[in-house]
Parts: sequence; C-alpha cells; structure tokens
Amino acid sequence: MDYSNRLEELVNKYENTLFRAALAILGDAQEAEDAVQETFLRYLEKRPELRDREHEKAWLLKVTANHCKSVLRRRKRRSEVELLDVYPAPDRESRELVEAILALSPNQRWAVHLHYYEGYSTDEIASILGQRPGTVRSHLSRARKALKIYLTDNEKEDCCETIQ
Repeated sequence: MDYSNRLEELVNKYENTLFRAALAILGDAQEAEDAVQETFLRYLEKRPELRDREHEKAWLLKVTANHCKSVLRRRKRRSEVELLDVYPAPDRESRELVEAILALSPNQRWAVHLHYYEGYSTDEIASILGQRPGTVRSHLSRARKALKIYLTDNEKEDCCETIQ
C-alpha cells in the first residue's frame, strides 16, 4: 500500500472531523491543529492495517483523543474556557450552546462531541476513549444536566436584561 497517497486521502476525508473533535476538547484552535497533525504523523509511523473505513475513522479519533488527553495533562487546567471565534456557531443561540459545551469538563465534551456530532454509540465512544460504557453514559448524563442548567440560566439572564 502506498502510504503517502493513502495519507493524502485520509487528510482530505477526516481532517475537519478530527479538528472539530480536538477543538471541542482542547478549546484552542492551534492545539487542535497540532493534535490533527500529530494524529496523521502517528498514522505514518504505525502504518496500521485497518479492516474498513469505520475502523479507520475510529482509529484516527482514538489517536486524536489520546493526544488531546496528553495535552490536557500537560497544561494547567483552567476553571473557565473562553468561547472561540473559530468554533462554528452562526447565530446567537448556537454560540450560547458552543459556550455551554466548552464549559463542560474535557470528558463530558468528548462524550457530547462523539455522540451528538459524530454519531457514535456509547459503546463505540467507550472503545475510542478507553473507558467503560457506563462511564460514557455518566459523562453524557452529567453533560446534559449541566447544559440544561447553563442554558436555562442564560435564558433567565437574557429575559431580565430585556425587561430592564
């Protein structure tokens, strides 16, 4: 197999998916780009024999996830993540949702992104992240509760601002 042609094909197909996933976790565009580049370098180094396209995507996401975990371990954890202008959110409501998602813990962000944006089941997410399915379901449940509280509180604040 010609790995340089294969790599070009993979970059064209998965670069945006991997970038969005890394950005959702890291909250920094530059670090997300680095994570994607690191993932493709790992592909060249390891030259994995993957059964099909779905395993290929899962392998790339898992490598990206592992790299992002390493980055998070290295950097000092911040209590609040700023909303990034580069994260896709065309209108105000979408921006509020993105802001709410970025306020979640890294594990909750990963679970939300992989489940709702990439369409993976909890069992598949557990495999990608190296966690138990129950842990992933717990992350999703806590994320949903946090998002509901966050978005409900923001609606109340917006309502009060309009009245005043």
